[in-house]
Amino acid sequence: MQLDISVVVPLYNEDESLQELDQWILKVMTANNFSYEVIYVNDGSNDTSWNLIESLSLNNPHVRGICFSRNYGKSAALFAGFEMAEGDVVITMDADLQDSPEEIPSLYKMIKKDGFDLISGWKKKRYDPISKTVPSKLFNGVASKLSGIKLHDFNCGLKAYKKEVVKSIEVYGEMHRYIPILAKEAGFYRIGEKVVQHQARKYGVTKFGLNRFINGFLDLLSIQFMIRFGKKPMHLFGALGSLMFIIGLLSAMIVGGTKLWYVFQHVQAERVTESPYFYLSLVSMLMGIQLFLAGFLGELISRNSSERNIYKISKKI
Repeated sequence: MQLDISVVVPLYNEDESLQELDQWILKVMTANNFSYEVIYVNDGSNDTSWNLIESLSLNNPHVRGICFSRNYGKSAALFAGFEMAEGDVVITMDADLQDSPEEIPSLYKMIKKDGFDLISGWKKKRYDPISKTVPSKLFNGVASKLSGIKLHDFNCGLKAYKKEVVKSIEVYGEMHRYIPILAKEAGFYRIGEKVVQHQARKYGVTKFGLNRFINGFLDLLSIQFMIRFGKKPMHLFGALGSLMFIIGLLSAMIVGGTKLWYVFQHVQAERVTESPYFYLSLVSMLMGIQLFLAGFLGELISRNSSERNIYKISKKI
């Protein structure tokens, strides 16, 4: 039987909110007569989250679960959930009750009836401290500018996708923030945005610190590099290496030529090896050769890379 919706919920130590979230999702699905599944991905929690997931699956046949043997991160959890998902529309949300399941019907409609490939939630009104909201706005502005995708909230956990999208992208490392960029690179250009309700945290504490914004910018640079040069690293490193080598070679020729001119003019001058510009030229040439070799190695690695998304799953429902 084909399912309408797969709800993928990555979680880490969320046993306080899990049962309430499950009841909320069940209420929305029943009210809208959706055929569905809920996939809880336990990312190595050290509380009773997995026991709760097992209990929920016994009481509700729509509940499925994946349990990692240790904490791998949100991207790994989403990747595993995407692999398992069978619904026509895949919806992701966080397990902390800050994302509202009441948004599911409208997100589903925007994918199925309005023809979008991906809808990203926008927490326009947020219940977060200023230490989190201000860096988030800066980060989202930079990400939007560099990617060309006009979204206000790249990192919102509440998103909806056509099934083909999640089956076509590979989410690894910390790339869950940039799924819209990955989707666009995979050829899914119909990316939209919806203002969604943001709930104040009811249980526990946030699992993210300020370091995630630093990592976020680094990941953005990484993904821009991978999109432009991931399959052709020689185009970047080869070009930079050639430029550095040529600059070094020309500089060495100028230094050597100047020395010869002094010799022909019978003018006493310092030796070539006494000039600092000679050594700068050599360093530039060596850097050029190293960058060129890095390009070759990058080509070899990109053509022979093994699977990155291999995670140890201890249990599965």
